[in-house]
Amino acid sequence: MILLENKYLSITVNPKGAELNNIYNKDTRLEYLWSGNPVFWGKKSPVLFPIVGGLKNNTYTYNGAEFQMNRHGFAREMEFSQNGHKKDSISFTLNASEDTLKQYPFIFRFNITYTLKKNVLSCTYQIINVDIKPMFFSVGAHPAFKVPLVEGTSFNDYYLRFNSAESAGQWPLSKDGLIQEEPIPFFHNNNRINLTKNLFYGDALVFKELESNSISLLSDKTKHGFKFGFNKFPYMGLWSAKDADFICIEPWCGIADSVDVSGDIRKKEGMRILFPGEQMNRTWSVEVF
Repeated sequence: MILLENKYLSITVNPKGAELNNIYNKDTRLEYLWSGNPVFWGKKSPVLFPIVGGLKNNTYTYNGAEFQMNRHGFAREMEFSQNGHKKDSISFTLNASEDTLKQYPFIFRFNITYTLKKNVLSCTYQIINVDIKPMFFSVGAHPAFKVPLVEGTSFNDYYLRFNSAESAGQWPLSKDGLIQEEPIPFFHNNNRINLTKNLFYGDALVFKELESNSISLLSDKTKHGFKFGFNKFPYMGLWSAKDADFICIEPWCGIADSVDVSGDIRKKEGMRILFPGEQMNRTWSVEVF
């Protein structure tokens, strides 16, 4: 594990997947990230690249050739190299290789930088197309936050507050994890979701084009919580494993295949395109208190 800390926070990052391993607030003496208990879910904050969600039959096509790739892509299972460690930030890189080209026929560089500023952690994804052809990809975050956060409180004591009133519907998932054809009503010009375990018994809550750019975890029984910020992520997933003590807040640039998808990666919803030499940067942050 690689340690980064300042006066307020300490974090560790696992080079495998460049996965955030913990967020500890030195003032509150609280850990904010999920423990990774494998009985429920063994991950903590996997990075989703070069796809978000699942492919229909774990398969897609590009220029007539067929490729296989597992749910959420391969980056979360690959070893990143550390390419910088400053006083307030640490950076990791994953480059295309023979192994990645078997699943994904594009030459890329994927940089991830974690930065601390007072009690705020930010994570920046930088994707660079170093190929000679256009590159199609998605990227997303999957951090799991500990709930209940404070001893003496329960999961049901917490709620999510969005910083804007929302009217978006929820896009249900099929048993294979594919996006259904139509949304179902969810928000009704409100900005709060009360957390209950059974809210996630049917898998993730998936939303498109929310008005908000931050979501806070709060409780009437404690002053402690966090504010999660995200910009230019058009999709959002909220998820917890069945009866587990965590909530994942997942900003995505990309989404799982729909049930009626064609399979052509160039036509897949949410795919981003970078032309040779271009790059894209996206940042999420969490302020813990």
